[in-house]
Amino acid sequence: MDNLQPRITPAHQQTGDATPTGSRWAIIYCPKQGVRRSQQRWERIQALLTERHVSYDFVQSESPESVERLAHMMCQQAYDTLIVVGGDSALNRAVNGLLATGDEARNRIALGVIPNGRGNDFAGYWGFDESRDEQTIDWLIARRLRKVDVGYLRTADGQRRHFLNCVNIGLVANIMKLKYKTRRIFGLSSLTYLASMLLLLFQRLETHMHLRINEETIDRRIMTVCVGSCHGYGQTPNAVPYNGMLDASVVSHPEVRQLLEGMWMLFTGQFLNHKSVKAYRTSRRIHFADIHGATVSTDGMAIPVSSPFDIGIHPEHISFIIPS
Repeated sequence: MDNLQPRITPAHQQTGDATPTGSRWAIIYCPKQGVRRSQQRWERIQALLTERHVSYDFVQSESPESVERLAHMMCQQAYDTLIVVGGDSALNRAVNGLLATGDEARNRIALGVIPNGRGNDFAGYWGFDESRDEQTIDWLIARRLRKVDVGYLRTADGQRRHFLNCVNIGLVANIMKLKYKTRRIFGLSSLTYLASMLLLLFQRLETHMHLRINEETIDRRIMTVCVGSCHGYGQTPNAVPYNGMLDASVVSHPEVRQLLEGMWMLFTGQFLNHKSVKAYRTSRRIHFADIHGATVSTDGMAIPVSSPFDIGIHPEHISFIIPS
Protein backbone atom coordinates (compact mmCIF):
# COMPACT_ATOMS: atom_id res chain seq x y z
CA MET A 1 0.00 0.00 0.00
CA ASP A 2 1.59 3.22 -1.17
CA ASN A 3 0.45 5.33 1.79
CA LEU A 4 2.45 3.25 4.27
CA GLN A 5 6.08 3.87 5.11
CA PRO A 6 8.08 0.96 3.66
CA ARG A 7 10.59 -0.91 5.76
CA ILE A 8 14.17 -0.31 4.68
CA THR A 9 15.86 -3.70 4.81
CA PRO A 10 19.52 -3.52 5.84
CA ALA A 11 21.80 -6.02 4.19
CA HIS A 12 24.35 -7.54 6.53
CA GLN A 13 27.46 -5.37 6.47
CA GLN A 14 30.81 -6.87 5.66
CA THR A 15 34.26 -5.38 5.85
CA GLY A 16 36.24 -4.74 2.73
CA ASP A 17 37.23 -1.98 0.35
CA ALA A 18 34.76 -2.70 -2.46
CA THR A 19 32.76 0.46 -1.84
CA PRO A 20 35.34 3.27 -2.24
CA THR A 21 33.60 5.85 -0.06
CA GLY A 22 32.85 3.36 2.72
CA SER A 23 29.22 4.48 2.80
CA ARG A 24 26.13 2.35 2.28
CA TRP A 25 24.22 2.28 -0.96
CA ALA A 26 20.48 2.86 -1.10
CA ILE A 27 18.92 0.34 -3.51
CA ILE A 28 15.39 0.30 -4.89
CA TYR A 29 14.47 -3.06 -6.39
CA CYS A 30 11.68 -2.86 -8.97
CA PRO A 31 10.46 -6.34 -9.98
CA LYS A 32 9.35 -6.84 -13.56
CA GLN A 33 5.59 -6.83 -13.77
CA GLY A 34 4.00 -10.10 -14.84
CA VAL A 35 7.31 -12.00 -14.75
CA ARG A 36 7.61 -15.11 -12.65
CA ARG A 37 10.72 -15.81 -10.62
CA SER A 38 11.51 -12.10 -10.28
CA GLN A 39 12.66 -12.78 -6.72
CA GLN A 40 15.34 -15.12 -8.06
CA ARG A 41 16.82 -12.21 -10.02
CA TRP A 42 17.07 -10.12 -6.87
CA GLU A 43 18.60 -13.02 -4.93
CA ARG A 44 21.27 -13.33 -7.63
CA ILE A 45 22.05 -9.60 -7.40
CA GLN A 46 22.19 -9.84 -3.59
CA ALA A 47 24.67 -12.70 -3.84
CA LEU A 48 26.92 -10.66 -6.13
CA LEU A 49 26.79 -7.66 -3.79
CA THR A 50 27.66 -9.84 -0.80
CA GLU A 51 30.50 -11.48 -2.72
CA ARG A 52 31.96 -8.03 -3.44
CA HIS A 53 31.50 -6.79 0.15
CA VAL A 54 29.11 -3.99 -0.81
CA SER A 55 27.28 -2.40 2.10
CA TYR A 56 23.71 -1.42 1.27
CA ASP A 57 20.11 -1.00 2.39
CA PHE A 58 17.22 -1.78 0.06
CA VAL A 59 13.51 -1.43 -0.42
CA GLN A 60 11.33 -3.27 -2.92
CA SER A 61 8.73 -1.22 -4.78
CA GLU A 62 5.12 -2.24 -4.23
CA SER A 63 4.10 -0.82 -7.60
CA PRO A 64 5.63 1.27 -10.42
CA GLU A 65 4.01 4.37 -8.93
CA SER A 66 5.70 3.82 -5.55
CA VAL A 67 9.26 4.18 -6.90
CA GLU A 68 9.20 7.99 -6.89
CA ARG A 69 8.06 8.10 -3.27
CA LEU A 70 10.67 5.54 -2.23
CA ALA A 71 13.45 7.46 -4.00
CA HIS A 72 12.36 10.70 -2.35
CA MET A 73 12.33 8.99 1.06
CA MET A 74 15.80 7.46 0.66
CA CYS A 75 17.33 10.67 -0.75
CA GLN A 76 16.27 12.48 2.42
CA GLN A 77 18.65 10.26 4.35
CA ALA A 78 22.45 10.23 4.47
CA TYR A 79 23.12 8.02 1.42
CA ASP A 80 25.36 9.33 -1.35
CA THR A 81 24.56 6.52 -3.82
CA LEU A 82 21.10 5.55 -5.09
CA ILE A 83 20.91 2.40 -7.22
CA VAL A 84 17.77 1.54 -9.17
CA VAL A 85 17.26 -2.09 -10.16
CA GLY A 86 14.73 -1.48 -12.91
CA GLY A 87 14.00 -0.20 -16.41
CA ASP A 88 13.59 3.24 -17.98
CA SER A 89 10.31 4.07 -16.27
CA ALA A 90 11.67 3.11 -12.82
CA LEU A 91 14.77 5.22 -13.45
CA ASN A 92 12.50 8.10 -14.52
CA ARG A 93 10.48 7.91 -11.32
CA ALA A 94 13.66 7.72 -9.22
CA VAL A 95 15.05 10.85 -10.91
CA ASN A 96 11.84 12.72 -10.17
CA GLY A 97 11.97 11.57 -6.55
CA LEU A 98 15.60 12.65 -6.26
CA LEU A 99 15.00 16.10 -7.73
CA ALA A 100 11.97 16.64 -5.50
CA THR A 101 14.30 16.33 -2.51
CA GLY A 102 16.19 19.53 -3.33
CA ASP A 103 19.57 20.77 -4.51
CA GLU A 104 21.51 19.41 -1.52
CA ALA A 105 20.48 15.85 -2.33
CA ARG A 106 20.95 16.40 -6.07
CA ASN A 107 24.54 17.56 -5.52
CA ARG A 108 25.33 14.82 -2.99
CA ILE A 109 23.80 11.70 -4.51
CA ALA A 110 25.09 9.70 -7.47
CA LEU A 111 22.49 7.71 -9.38
CA GLY A 112 23.20 4.23 -10.75
CA VAL A 113 21.21 1.53 -12.50
CA ILE A 114 21.14 -2.26 -12.72
CA PRO A 115 18.93 -2.89 -15.77
CA ASN A 116 15.83 -4.92 -14.95
CA GLY A 117 13.04 -3.91 -17.30
CA ARG A 118 11.54 -4.37 -20.74
CA GLY A 119 12.85 -0.93 -21.65
CA ASN A 120 16.51 -0.25 -20.80
CA ASP A 121 17.31 2.34 -23.45
CA PHE A 122 19.13 4.84 -21.20
CA ALA A 123 21.16 2.11 -19.49
CA GLY A 124 21.93 0.59 -22.88
CA TYR A 125 23.32 3.90 -24.16
CA TRP A 126 26.14 3.58 -21.61
CA GLY A 127 26.72 -0.12 -22.21
CA PHE A 128 24.90 -1.58 -19.20
CA ASP A 129 23.49 -5.00 -20.11
CA GLU A 130 20.77 -6.82 -18.18
CA SER A 131 22.47 -10.15 -18.84
CA ARG A 132 25.80 -9.04 -17.33
CA ASP A 133 25.10 -8.26 -13.68
CA GLU A 134 28.67 -8.98 -12.55
CA GLN A 135 30.08 -6.38 -14.91
CA THR A 136 27.40 -3.84 -14.00
CA ILE A 137 28.04 -4.18 -10.26
CA ASP A 138 31.79 -3.90 -10.74
CA TRP A 139 31.24 -0.67 -12.68
CA LEU A 140 28.98 0.69 -9.95
CA ILE A 141 31.59 -0.15 -7.31
CA ALA A 142 34.26 1.72 -9.32
CA ARG A 143 31.94 4.75 -9.11
CA ARG A 144 33.05 6.64 -12.19
CA LEU A 145 30.77 9.69 -12.26
CA ARG A 146 29.48 11.72 -15.17
CA LYS A 147 27.28 14.78 -14.96
CA VAL A 148 24.31 14.15 -17.25
CA ASP A 149 21.54 16.36 -18.57
CA VAL A 150 18.01 16.11 -17.24
CA GLY A 151 15.14 17.12 -19.50
CA TYR A 152 11.87 18.49 -18.22
CA LEU A 153 8.30 18.96 -19.37
CA ARG A 154 6.73 22.05 -17.79
CA THR A 155 2.99 22.73 -17.94
CA ALA A 156 1.32 26.13 -17.98
CA ASP A 157 0.64 25.95 -14.22
CA GLY A 158 4.32 25.32 -13.46
CA GLN A 159 4.24 21.57 -12.81
CA ARG A 160 7.31 19.67 -14.04
CA ARG A 161 8.05 16.11 -15.06
CA HIS A 162 11.74 15.28 -15.57
CA PHE A 163 13.21 12.73 -17.96
CA LEU A 164 16.60 11.23 -18.87
CA ASN A 165 15.83 9.74 -22.28
CA CYS A 166 12.90 11.28 -24.15
CA VAL A 167 9.37 12.58 -24.36
CA ASN A 168 7.02 11.09 -26.97
CA ILE A 169 3.86 12.78 -28.18
CA GLY A 170 1.43 10.95 -30.45
CA LEU A 171 1.55 7.44 -31.87
CA VAL A 172 4.67 6.12 -30.12
CA ALA A 173 3.41 7.38 -26.75
CA ASN A 174 0.14 5.60 -27.53
CA ILE A 175 2.05 2.37 -28.14
CA MET A 176 3.71 2.75 -24.73
CA LYS A 177 0.34 3.32 -23.08
CA LEU A 178 -1.31 0.38 -24.84
CA LYS A 179 1.64 -1.87 -24.05
CA TYR A 180 1.31 -1.08 -20.35
CA LYS A 181 -2.43 -1.75 -20.38
CA THR A 182 -2.16 -5.02 -22.28
CA ARG A 183 0.73 -6.15 -20.06
CA ARG A 184 -1.53 -5.72 -17.04
CA ILE A 185 -4.21 -7.79 -18.76
CA PHE A 186 -2.12 -10.53 -20.34
CA GLY A 187 1.08 -10.50 -18.30
CA LEU A 188 3.29 -12.09 -20.99
CA SER A 189 5.58 -9.90 -23.09
CA SER A 190 4.84 -11.62 -26.41
CA LEU A 191 1.10 -11.18 -25.96
CA THR A 192 1.73 -7.61 -24.83
CA TYR A 193 3.40 -6.59 -28.08
CA LEU A 194 0.93 -8.49 -30.25
CA ALA A 195 -2.08 -6.98 -28.50
CA SER A 196 -0.53 -3.50 -28.66
CA MET A 197 0.00 -3.72 -32.41
CA LEU A 198 -3.50 -5.10 -33.03
CA LEU A 199 -5.06 -2.33 -30.95
CA LEU A 200 -3.13 0.25 -32.98
CA LEU A 201 -5.26 -0.68 -35.99
CA PHE A 202 -8.12 1.06 -34.23
CA GLN A 203 -6.15 4.17 -33.25
CA ARG A 204 -5.92 7.38 -35.25
CA LEU A 205 -2.47 7.64 -36.78
CA GLU A 206 -2.22 11.44 -36.85
CA THR A 207 -3.11 14.35 -34.60
CA HIS A 208 -3.15 18.06 -35.39
CA MET A 209 -0.35 19.66 -33.37
CA HIS A 210 0.89 23.21 -33.00
CA LEU A 211 4.47 23.56 -31.75
CA ARG A 212 7.55 25.74 -32.10
CA ILE A 213 11.16 24.50 -32.40
CA ASN A 214 13.88 27.16 -32.69
CA GLU A 215 12.45 29.68 -35.17
CA GLU A 216 10.12 27.25 -36.93
CA THR A 217 6.41 26.95 -36.19
CA ILE A 218 4.76 23.63 -37.04
CA ASP A 219 0.98 23.65 -37.34
CA ARG A 220 -0.29 20.53 -39.08
CA ARG A 221 -1.26 16.89 -38.68
CA ILE A 222 1.58 14.87 -37.16
CA MET A 223 1.93 11.16 -36.45
CA THR A 224 4.49 11.37 -33.65
CA VAL A 225 7.05 13.72 -32.08
CA CYS A 226 10.05 12.59 -30.05
CA VAL A 227 12.10 15.06 -28.02
CA GLY A 228 15.21 13.33 -26.70
CA SER A 229 18.19 14.07 -24.51
CA CYS A 230 19.37 10.51 -25.28
CA HIS A 231 18.63 7.96 -28.03
CA GLY A 232 14.87 8.04 -27.59
CA TYR A 233 14.34 4.36 -28.51
CA GLY A 234 15.99 5.04 -31.87
CA GLN A 235 13.99 8.17 -32.74
CA THR A 236 16.70 10.66 -31.70
CA PRO A 237 19.76 8.47 -32.39
CA ASN A 238 22.27 11.33 -32.43
CA ALA A 239 21.27 12.83 -29.08
CA VAL A 240 23.96 12.97 -26.39
CA PRO A 241 22.91 13.10 -22.70
CA TYR A 242 25.60 15.56 -21.62
CA ASN A 243 25.78 18.32 -24.28
CA GLY A 244 22.97 20.53 -23.00
CA MET A 245 20.96 20.03 -26.20
CA LEU A 246 17.66 18.45 -27.14
CA ASP A 247 17.14 16.50 -30.36
CA ALA A 248 13.65 16.28 -31.86
CA SER A 249 12.16 14.19 -34.63
CA VAL A 250 8.80 15.06 -36.18
CA VAL A 251 7.00 12.44 -38.29
CA SER A 252 4.04 13.38 -40.46
CA HIS A 253 1.90 12.16 -43.38
CA PRO A 254 3.14 8.58 -43.74
CA GLU A 255 1.25 6.25 -46.03
CA VAL A 256 0.89 2.65 -44.86
CA ARG A 257 3.85 1.57 -47.00
CA GLN A 258 5.95 4.45 -45.67
CA LEU A 259 4.90 3.60 -42.11
CA LEU A 260 6.15 0.03 -42.48
CA GLU A 261 9.34 1.31 -44.10
CA GLY A 262 9.81 3.74 -41.21
CA MET A 263 9.45 0.96 -38.65
CA TRP A 264 12.13 -1.03 -40.46
CA MET A 265 14.45 2.00 -40.55
CA LEU A 266 13.83 2.57 -36.84
CA PHE A 267 14.91 -0.97 -35.99
CA THR A 268 17.98 -0.72 -38.25
CA GLY A 269 19.17 2.64 -36.95
CA GLN A 270 18.31 4.66 -40.08
CA PHE A 271 15.23 6.43 -38.74
CA LEU A 272 16.36 9.98 -39.52
CA ASN A 273 16.87 9.08 -43.18
CA HIS A 274 13.16 8.42 -43.71
CA LYS A 275 11.53 11.06 -45.91
CA SER A 276 8.63 11.54 -43.47
CA VAL A 277 11.01 12.46 -40.62
CA LYS A 278 12.32 15.95 -39.97
CA ALA A 279 15.07 16.31 -37.37
CA TYR A 280 15.99 19.28 -35.16
CA ARG A 281 18.55 20.14 -32.47
CA THR A 282 18.15 22.95 -29.99
CA SER A 283 19.26 24.28 -26.62
CA ARG A 284 16.03 26.30 -26.33
CA ARG A 285 12.71 25.25 -24.88
CA ILE A 286 10.35 23.60 -27.35
CA HIS A 287 6.84 24.99 -27.00
CA PHE A 288 3.76 22.85 -27.62
CA ALA A 289 0.80 25.21 -27.95
CA ASP A 290 -1.73 22.45 -28.69
CA ILE A 291 -1.56 18.68 -29.12
CA HIS A 292 -5.35 18.13 -29.31
CA GLY A 293 -5.43 15.34 -26.75
CA ALA A 294 -2.50 13.30 -28.09
CA THR A 295 -0.92 10.84 -25.65
CA VAL A 296 2.33 11.94 -23.96
CA SER A 297 4.98 9.67 -22.42
CA THR A 298 8.25 10.36 -20.60
CA ASP A 299 10.92 7.64 -20.75
CA GLY A 300 8.34 5.16 -22.01
CA MET A 301 5.74 5.93 -19.33
CA ALA A 302 2.44 7.57 -20.30
CA ILE A 303 1.63 10.64 -18.20
CA PRO A 304 -1.52 12.77 -17.86
CA VAL A 305 -0.72 16.15 -19.37
CA SER A 306 -2.55 18.63 -21.56
CA SER A 307 -1.24 21.48 -23.68
CA PRO A 308 0.18 24.04 -23.60
CA PHE A 309 3.53 22.90 -22.23
CA ASP A 310 7.27 23.40 -22.79
CA ILE A 311 10.07 20.86 -23.01
CA GLY A 312 13.53 22.02 -21.95
CA ILE A 313 16.87 20.77 -20.62
CA HIS A 314 18.94 21.23 -17.45
CA PRO A 315 22.57 20.74 -18.59
CA GLU A 316 24.73 18.39 -16.50
CA HIS A 317 22.18 18.37 -13.71
CA ILE A 318 22.81 15.11 -11.82
CA SER A 319 25.69 12.67 -11.28
CA PHE A 320 25.30 9.29 -12.96
CA ILE A 321 27.56 6.26 -12.46
CA ILE A 322 28.92 5.17 -15.86
CA PRO A 323 31.13 2.23 -16.91
CA SER A 324 34.72 2.42 -15.79
